[in-house]
This record gives sequence, structure tokens and C-alpha cells, in this order.
Amino acid sequence: MSVSVKKVTEPVLIGEGPHWDAEAQALYFVSIDEMTIHKYVPETGLHTKTKLDGRVSFIISLEGTTDHFVVGLERKLVIIKWDGGEGSKVEIIKELAEVDIELPTNRLNDGKVDPKGRLFAGSLGQMTPSGEFEKEKGSLYRLDERGCVKLFDRVNVSNGLAWDLKEKAFYYIDSMDYKISRYDYDVESGNISNKSYIFDFKKNEVNGGPDGMTIDTDGNLWIAIFYESCVLKVDPRSGNILDKVVIPANQITSVTFGGRNMDTLFVTTASLNLGEEQKPPCGATFMVTGLGVRGHPDAKFKLPANY
Repeated sequence: MSVSVKKVTEPVLIGEGPHWDAEAQALYFVSIDEMTIHKYVPETGLHTKTKLDGRVSFIISLEGTTDHFVVGLERKLVIIKWDGGEGSKVEIIKELAEVDIELPTNRLNDGKVDPKGRLFAGSLGQMTPSGEFEKEKGSLYRLDERGCVKLFDRVNVSNGLAWDLKEKAFYYIDSMDYKISRYDYDVESGNISNKSYIFDFKKNEVNGGPDGMTIDTDGNLWIAIFYESCVLKVDPRSGNILDKVVIPANQITSVTFGGRNMDTLFVTTASLNLGEEQKPPCGATFMVTGLGVRGHPDAKFKLPANY
């Protein structure tokens, strides 16, 4: 089966945070600076969006509902209600936490839910017009029934998150490290420990920066490469690059698996002018089929009873 890359949405400014809802058979994603959340249904081709009152960095379905989501909104973790309709009103249901209070110009970035339903979300500092971020201003947080806990700080650009239950591993990307970190992961507690580096992008002569990330059922990582027009498949156990999928956009931001059989890779991109115009289809979301692998269904957020 040959690999096919198809554009499925019109361009946005910073497409990010793709989340596949298996029950709805829909892809949710955001456009951060445009303050919009999006829904794309592959079986109908319908793409809808609506606007929030701030920069939104991710959208994840809330378990047990069809129209409630947790989003990263500026520096706040918030539960919203959205019916998925074009331009329809978003209701703020509950504010769960505010992070980086001492750093008001920060914002949240990538967020994802672990296999037990806990929310992990990271932050970053301000971006300059050239696309550089303030260094070591971000942190990574975990939110569950114990509250919103800072796991570590001194992060530059908090990005890719993935878990492997078989390997008892949590994989993480700080984009400006140009490396993938591995932590020991305790699924029962959600605790992470023993950081090590398992892949170095510069040593492997990858010129772009690592951004969002997902994992397939074979335990291999799929990483969006910003400024490199591709998604890389990496074996985190051997550190080898196994595959490269070329995407017809320069700024590749994130990836997730979805579709009826969980064998479709959805890829978000950006169209930021950082000294050079990014013409369409830059900024579109793409659908990649024929990879011969499957992903895990994206976990939904379990709202703790004490919230």
C-alpha cells in the first residue's frame, strides 16, 4: 500500500493540538493565535470552527460527554462546552487551574492526556517576531485529583508528549533542546523520573525543530518537524530513524493517529510569516494513509470528582 498525503482543511495560522475523538469519529484541533477551535469529520469532509476569548493551545474531549472539552486558554486550563457548530457559542463551564502566575506573558502550549485520564500540559515564554522564544520560562504540569502539579520547570518550548505502557515510558520534547527525552513512567501514580535522552535531532542531521509527537502500537514515535516539511518515525529504543513522510508545508506542528482503524495520521501545520511568506497549502491539516501502522486512541480527560 503506497503512502498518500492529502490536504483536508483550509489553512490556518498555527494549526496545533490535534485530538482524535474515536466516538465522534472527528478530529479536533486549534489555531493558537487566531483563538479558534476546529472540528473535522473525515467521513463527511465537514470542517467547522469557532472563536474563543484568548489564545488556545489544545482541545481534548472530556470523558463521558459529547460536547465538553478541556482546553489550554492563555495560562488557564478550562472546561468548555461546544456543540461543534460553525461559529457557535462556546460556554466556559469551569476553570480548573491557572499556571505560571508569576510569568504573565507566558501561555500554555501542547497538552495531552495520559492512559489513566490525567492531563499533562506545558507552557512557554513570549515569542519574538522572528520566532524565537524566551529561554527556560516554561514548565510542565500534571492535573488530576491531587491538583495541578508542576513536574519540572526551565523549559524553553514545551511540546510533544507520548506514553508507552509496555515500556513504562513517558516521552517528551522541549523543542529548543533538539532532543527527545525519556522518563520512567508509573501509570498508577502518573509520576515521572529518571530523565534520559534517547534521540538527538542535530546529531542525526535533522535541520528543523521537533514539535508535536505521537506513538504507534509498535512503540515507535512519529514527530512533527517544524521548518523541515516532514514527519519522522523514530524507534525510541534503538534511536534509529525508521521512516520520513514528506508534507507539502514547511512548518509541521503536530500529529495524531485516527480514523475508523486508527491507521490514519493527521498532521497539523502553520503558516507563520517569520521572514518568509508561507503560501497555501501551508497551515492546512493533512491526512496521511498507507503507513502500515496504527496508533492508540487519544485518551479523553477524566475530570476529577473533586473539581
